[in-house]
Order: sequence, then C-alpha cells, then structure tokens
Amino acid sequence: MPVTVKSFAKINLGLRIGPLRPDGFHELLTVYQTIGLHDVLRISLQRGAGIEIQCADPRVPRDESNTCFRIAEKVMTALGAKGRVIIEIEKRLPVQGGLGGASANAVATLLGVERALRRPMPAAERLRIATEVGSDLPLFFIGGTILGVGRGEQVFPLPDFPAMSCVVVTPEIGVSTPRAFAEWDRRSEPSKLTALSGSDRMNELSRELSAWLSELYSSAPSGSMARRGRAGNPLLALVRAGIENDFEEVVFPEYPKLGQAKRALVHAGAKYASLSGSGSTLYGLFASRQASSLAVARLRKAGWAARMTSTLTRAAYWRGVYGN
Repeated sequence: MPVTVKSFAKINLGLRIGPLRPDGFHELLTVYQTIGLHDVLRISLQRGAGIEIQCADPRVPRDESNTCFRIAEKVMTALGAKGRVIIEIEKRLPVQGGLGGASANAVATLLGVERALRRPMPAAERLRIATEVGSDLPLFFIGGTILGVGRGEQVFPLPDFPAMSCVVVTPEIGVSTPRAFAEWDRRSEPSKLTALSGSDRMNELSRELSAWLSELYSSAPSGSMARRGRAGNPLLALVRAGIENDFEEVVFPEYPKLGQAKRALVHAGAKYASLSGSGSTLYGLFASRQASSLAVARLRKAGWAARMTSTLTRAAYWRGVYGN
C-alpha cells in the first residue's frame, strides 16, 4: 500500500539578502512560516530498481532534476535498501511559486520512503541528506515558525504562535530564483554587494528580530498569549517591525503584476503583505478568518487567483504531514 504524506508550503516573513559567500551562495536571514496549503505525495515500493515520478502537471520534471528523485536515491543508498520507488505527486501548490513546494515534496518523499521501508533514519542523517539536495529543505523537518540563516539551511525553531488567517495570491508567472539572485547582484553593484554594506543590512534585520524575540520572551506567559488569540498574535509584532523581502526590489520591476497583487492584498485588508521567497506567490496576513474570507471574495472578483489558508503551528504541521 502507498504511504501518503502531505507536503505543506512555507512563506517568508521577511528575507534579507546578504553578501556573496565564497561558495557562490548568498548569506540569507529570514523567518520561515509553514501554512496550510499543501501537495499530496504517495510513496510506494515495488520490485525492481530505480525511481519513478508520476505527476499530472507537465511542468514537474520526472528525471534526476526533481528533488524527490534525488532525495529518494540518497535515502535508498543510505539505508542500503533495494526496490523501485514510485513517487506520485498530486500538485496543488504552484511551480516556481516561492512557497517551497519542491523542497517540501522532497522532505515528504524522504519521510514516505522511511515509512514504506519501516526504517527511520537518525535526525542527523536526515539533515545531511536534505542539505545536499537543497538549502530550504531542513525547515520542513521543523515546521511552524523557524529562523533561517546561512544560505537558509541553518534552521532554528522559534516560539510556537497561535494560527493566523492568511490569503495567498498566485499569479500565473514563474519566477526563477537563480535569475532573481543574478538580477540582485547586477543591481547591487557596487553599493550593496560589498561585505560591509551587506553585513550592515543583515545586522539591521538581526536587530529587528532580536527586539521582537526579546519582547516575546519577556511578555506575559504563553497561556495569556493564547487567550489573546489572533488579535494579539505576535507574528504581527514581527511584521510591524518593518521587515521586508529583498527580492521585491528585483522581482517587482520585472513583473509589475506582482507588485499590483501585493497592493491588492493590502487594499483587501491585509495587516501585512509580502512576496514569498523569490515569488511569484504573494500572501497577506489577516486579523480574522472572516476578514480573510471577505478578502478572497474581493480579490477573486478583481480577477486574482486567491486562496484562504492559515499559518500552521508546529504541532498542527506534524499532525497534518501524515494526514491527521
């Protein structure tokens, strides 16, 4: 029987691009947040050898360029297992949307292969394999709200917050992350790409995050925080600190429709709206489910592809991964 695993999306609550590293990657600083939108993967093992990807979406690669393909190979090798791995992907998240869909699919594949084999790997081995496949895979081993540093692969769980209503807008635009980084580098020369100015920009967001965390840890007990519910959700305290996604500087000029989508979310009542990752998905955080429902109706009437969801606490994320 196939093992079914949900792979949940993430959004970025602020994203700061730092200086270029010797390994060719950029230093990054971001807060990841998992949300309720997801793909569904079904993993099964059969006699034979190799990896087979099945997906109705023609944009999803079926070869070793697919993160699911690569991670399945690595897991089978690490466990010394034999058999043909069949990975069926029910695609509900946009391709190249900035929601981490491919990375979430890869982690779901790893978890699914483990379950199919009934041979869980140590956490350190999981992390080693994940970081070999992609920079933002490790966040999906944590879920909830997560601090990401380095090239995004160094992840640290942050305090678990009450769920918050969220509206996601997905314009029919594919944004290439490597191309977005290249455009950032081109536009940044020479003023922003120096080690000094890059470090200053990173330090600025670090100070904002530190102030936010200090407020959290010095505030009322968590029970009081929970009673305040969405109205007092500390995620809004974070976004009010003035965090931004640096990719907006290079993506919005090239794709004006994305900037229009962000403005549409704000006009629809979002307390905060932003590009997620390098795009093309945008999201808005709303004070209540009712407010987000009204926003979806308004946005759809204006022609935007909008969906309502919510942020996921760490516990809700892990309940959902295996379908509960």
